Amino acid sequence: MSTNNTEWTTQLAPFQPNFSSAAEPFRRLMTYYRCAIMEVETKFRVLDVQMSINRENNPIESIKTRLKSPESIFGKLQRRSLPLTLDAIENNLFDIAGVRIICSFPEDIYSLADALLRQDDVTLIERKDYIQNPKPNGYRSLHLIIEIPIFLQNETRMMKVEVQLRTIAMDFWASLEHKLRYKKSLENNEDYDEISRQLKNCAELSAILDRWMENIRGQIDGARDI
Repeated sequence: MSTNNTEWTTQLAPFQPNFSSAAEPFRRLMTYYRCAIMEVETKFRVLDVQMSINRENNPIESIKTRLKSPESIFGKLQRRSLPLTLDAIENNLFDIAGVRIICSFPEDIYSLADALLRQDDVTLIERKDYIQNPKPNGYRSLHLIIEIPIFLQNETRMMKVEVQLRTIAMDFWASLEHKLRYKKSLENNEDYDEISRQLKNCAELSAILDRWMENIRGQIDGARDI
């Protein structure tokens, strides 16, 4: 990539919230990440249609995408004491482009992940299974860092994308947990530990609900086949 990293770094110092509007190389890189998001989203939409052929419902309930903001990117570079360069972003920050897949059942998460990773142009960089091994706070999700090609007008570029696969219950819990835990009123709150305990209990109940509903689906599918 022919970009002047020194010039770009100069444009970032001192940091301004709208620095991306003044840095053409940065804007171009963000466009590449947007293209990567579209590629991954399309892959999942194709899998959703194909996997629904022999069943009465689609494995994917919804797809959410996000591109990390310039402020968030800059802050992460600073926290990790990394240089303010395009190379530092591409080589160290693997969650710039994000795709979240929401499924009804845990089984669908693994089926979709396996189908995606079998594709010839998808390379797995990292896999973290927080469903089998939840975080201490109860968080559950399957995280994949993948690398895919995007086909531009005059070149092909390899881009990294973070993929998160969750059930509806996991996504609901994660959204509420984030909203509740980061309320300013909870700072230095004497009940913080108790609230954390309750949130973890809710996560465990959500996991039980997922398994219960999956068992019911199995019973329905079995009865349908008789």
